[in-house]
Amino acid sequence: MSILDKKLLLSDIEKRLNAYIPYDTVRKIIADAGEALTKYEVTSTGPDGGGNKEESRQLVRLYLDAKEIEGKSPQTLARYGYILNRLIEAIDVPLNRVTVYHLRQYMMAEKSRGISMNTIKGNSHVYSGFYGWLRKEGLIETDPTANIGQIKAPVEKEIPFSQEEIQLIKEACENDQQLAIVHFLLSTGCRISEMCSVDRSDVDFKNLKLSVTGKGSKTRTVYIDDVTAMMLRRHLQARDDIDPALFYSRNGRRYTPGGVRAMLKKIEERSHVPNIHPHRFRHTLATTLVDHGMSIQEVAAILGHSKLDTTMTYVCVNQRNTENSYRKYACM
Repeated sequence: MSILDKKLLLSDIEKRLNAYIPYDTVRKIIADAGEALTKYEVTSTGPDGGGNKEESRQLVRLYLDAKEIEGKSPQTLARYGYILNRLIEAIDVPLNRVTVYHLRQYMMAEKSRGISMNTIKGNSHVYSGFYGWLRKEGLIETDPTANIGQIKAPVEKEIPFSQEEIQLIKEACENDQQLAIVHFLLSTGCRISEMCSVDRSDVDFKNLKLSVTGKGSKTRTVYIDDVTAMMLRRHLQARDDIDPALFYSRNGRRYTPGGVRAMLKKIEERSHVPNIHPHRFRHTLATTLVDHGMSIQEVAAILGHSKLDTTMTYVCVNQRNTENSYRKYACM
């Protein structure tokens, strides 16, 4: 049987056995079964010799399982799954038979329907990760993404909020919680998923800091200023529930990223400040900290970036500060 059919068969058996047999025992059974299968010729009863869409989806599930074990966040796994399953539906070819030409045609079709080159470039990284994994696992002989080449996309620099825009945003908040959320985002630079996972007990009001868990389940310390602390206390004092979540939606549950985005969208409509979204608060904090003299390494630590190049894309350099620094340090 093919390596692909063998992998899918063993995965199916493993999932069935996991329901009533201890994990370590299942792994031993699967290892022995895999060795035994090398002596037999077995074919799939599915259409196209094991290459139908359902089996392509199974490959995606196996890949997502591997990424979950590596510590990828649920949001990242959901994004990978969405991108790869869209590829499955669009390309009527089994994933193990996709060529670079199929991928190029698909990406051109995406561009034609208005998808930005930045999005297409990001999706191509997902394809490369997936097919690289299939190749490493021995499920395909060649990686079709190897010859895609470098995709150039315009650098879209996020413009931080001005002081006037920040004031308009605050004035458009309808209650203490909305105002506390705005201050929290501006003060900590947290990702929206990080903010939604914070409990009220996580906030150290005495030392004006808290720990958050970000991408890759990495924990880091972020800080709040005196005004943010005051807004958080006011928000918590106005609540009459006992839910541990720092921010609590009207429907009786912890705020979700989607709920916060919807709330910010309404603030955008009331304030007439365009493009209000969580990541823009991160860009605003990064730019403010650099403008006030913080090193890029320290800013990276606050934002939870492992690469300084990523942090640099968040910073909108103040040209006036650049000129002043030049006048101060240049020696001719």
